[in-house]
Amino acid sequence: MTGIRVSTIIAAPIEEVWRHVSDISSHTGWMQDAEAIRFTAAETRGMGVTFDCDTRVGPFSLTDRMVVTEWEESRVIGIHHRGAVSGSGRFTLEEIEPGCTRFTWEEALRFPWWLGGAVGRLAATPVLYHIWRGNLDRLRSLIESERTAG
Repeated sequence: MTGIRVSTIIAAPIEEVWRHVSDISSHTGWMQDAEAIRFTAAETRGMGVTFDCDTRVGPFSLTDRMVVTEWEESRVIGIHHRGAVSGSGRFTLEEIEPGCTRFTWEEALRFPWWLGGAVGRLAATPVLYHIWRGNLDRLRSLIESERTAG
């Protein structure tokens, strides 16, 4: 399994950051690798939510099937990847001072043999880190620009 962890500090209260990250359908607006999200049941928030995410990394495209396995309001969203790439992911929010939130994204993934298995995992780790680092930069800019515009 590959373990990737990226983190950023967002100059916004934890409730504002949570509003963005808990709206799973909006993730395509700040995640470069997420092209489309389709919920596979009526629920769109909370524990047990299921959805498919069309994901593209370079020439590789797949549908990532996910289920929310952890949901702590204003603190944590955990997911389980059930598609070709399997494993778990977790978003955590931590207030580091009033009006300032640390957002951390952690993933532990397994790659199928046709994506190179362990070798593919090693090759993908720095690429995914770079993409997810950019995703967090976009999320931070989105939230902070809304604060200055509002």
